[in-house]
Amino acid sequence: MLDGGLGKLQKRMRGRFGDSLNPDDAFLSYYDVRLTREDMQTLKNDWLTDNIISFWEEYLEHEYLTRYKSSNIVLLRPSMSFMILQTPDPRTLREALPDFTKATHVFLPINDCRNVTQAEGGTHWSLLLISIVDRIAFHYDSLYQGNIWEADTVTRKFGALLNMPIRFMHLNDSPQQDGGSDCGVFVCMNMRHLLLKRLLMASAHEKVSMSLGGRTIDASASRKEMAKVIEGFRKEGERRRSASLSPMGKGKSRSPPRIE
Repeated sequence: MLDGGLGKLQKRMRGRFGDSLNPDDAFLSYYDVRLTREDMQTLKNDWLTDNIISFWEEYLEHEYLTRYKSSNIVLLRPSMSFMILQTPDPRTLREALPDFTKATHVFLPINDCRNVTQAEGGTHWSLLLISIVDRIAFHYDSLYQGNIWEADTVTRKFGALLNMPIRFMHLNDSPQQDGGSDCGVFVCMNMRHLLLKRLLMASAHEKVSMSLGGRTIDASASRKEMAKVIEGFRKEGERRRSASLSPMGKGKSRSPPRIE
């Protein structure tokens, strides 16, 4: 049975992912994520929503990670990271979380929201990469020490979940943001770099540096790149939908273009 706190957390999870979305606001359905026009608006110059970050994780999984059949890397969604942070005993979440039995690394977007009743709350994103094989959690924060408490707390709770001690390491040389709302963009770009250029490129016994020292991120260009990726899938979804409609059924559909 779900307790009241966990029920609130799951309600927050459904906040932007639920079925009550106005069809006119729907922009793209990509596997398990449904993006809205409001989500797309945040990509221009605002603080990224849970939905955009969830899409980016789905994108990395389906377009890249699936090519590496032997990898056991988990990209945990923001809602799941939030549940771990907010739940007093994380072991009660085991049925709601992925199976980490064979996982080597887990990426967790961290948010500073502490109000379980506030959907899309918080003011800052950072990235936690837990190396289960090394029992170390690496924290990448684009605002110096912005989310240290949250990331350290998630690390300890994740260790309790796996029944193993995990050492928390805050990396002081993480790329730093200039804009006030670019933290989510840094999370997405750092995640992609660490996944594609570090973890997936390493041989089995190679020691990989987890430092991002010296790396820079152009937030404006990154926002445009992410928007371009989403727009590309929307066009592909529209093409597939058009090709699947019969001549009699053609017309403007109110459902978003879909990729699955």
